[in-house]
Amino acid sequence: MGRKRVSLKDIANELGVSISTVSRGLKDHYDISPELKKKIKDLAEKWNYTPNPLAMGLLKQKTNTIGVIVPDIVTYFYASIISGIESMATEHGYYIVIASSQESIKKEKENLRNLLDLRVDGLIVCLSQDTDTFEHFDEIIEEEIPLVFFDRICRQQEVSSVIIDNVSAAKELTIHLIQNGCKNIAHIAGPQHLNISKERIEGYKMGLNECRLPYRPELMVHCNLSIADAAKVTNELLDSNPVPDAIFGVNDTVIFSAMKEIKKRKLRVPEDVALVGFTDEFHATVVEPNLTAVTHPTFEMGREAFSLLLEDMDEKKENSVRQTVLQAKLIPRESSLKINYPSLSHK
Repeated sequence: MGRKRVSLKDIANELGVSISTVSRGLKDHYDISPELKKKIKDLAEKWNYTPNPLAMGLLKQKTNTIGVIVPDIVTYFYASIISGIESMATEHGYYIVIASSQESIKKEKENLRNLLDLRVDGLIVCLSQDTDTFEHFDEIIEEEIPLVFFDRICRQQEVSSVIIDNVSAAKELTIHLIQNGCKNIAHIAGPQHLNISKERIEGYKMGLNECRLPYRPELMVHCNLSIADAAKVTNELLDSNPVPDAIFGVNDTVIFSAMKEIKKRKLRVPEDVALVGFTDEFHATVVEPNLTAVTHPTFEMGREAFSLLLEDMDEKKENSVRQTVLQAKLIPRESSLKINYPSLSHK
């Protein structure tokens, strides 16, 4: 194996088994066959495998502190999830340390190193928009440091996570627009590598198909979730022929930016272009017209993320990977309701 320190992942890849199987085999766990245990131990000895001392310290020395990494700490979405995590942590005698990746994989890696230096007992993470490689998390997984992802996730076979049913919610949003008379529905998607982008695109296509509208690739664009990039792709859509009569955004921030560009052109929302968002930020009921959006059970997401981490940290339990899928709710408001629009009351 050369000079590189041998990891559990290296052994798992060589034997064609999971990292957790290798770990249990080295610990003589009863659910691993004697034959497989022997293969694991023989290869570990041959390759001079030794556990990471930092990881072992993390596993044995409790600090009652949990590290939380989020893309930002400004939006209501993440603030509410953090509140849910903290409420559950407090009930179980834990403190949380919050770090923001600022939507940067470089900053995310720095956050991880800093939190591990603080000897946190476990980690709860939402990936940055830039995170398209996961080696920095593989190291955490290999050494069995408790880890849970939420919303934007990776390594679903190895790490527990909390998400919403993005596919169903996106499908419902798309059908809602069609039911309000929209036919040229554009979708501003997020970065292609993010699970939320893929799942919401899938739901968008399913909604179109269910209502017998064709999927048109020219009506789907990607942006990097920034206000500037959302404005750029919105103008590209508005310059296309035909102009979309509706835009579905991957999140509310994207749609707030789109709304601004639409108004600059003296187009009306929703009469000319209907708009729907995803996450239901606080400003959804402040902008005019109020924004139709999918609201997430954010506080519950936070509590569930900590609950999954607590299970992972419990040495008495046999840890298994779980994914909790929560349901989101469509909140129709004036930005998408073309039918009987003048008589609508605020919700």
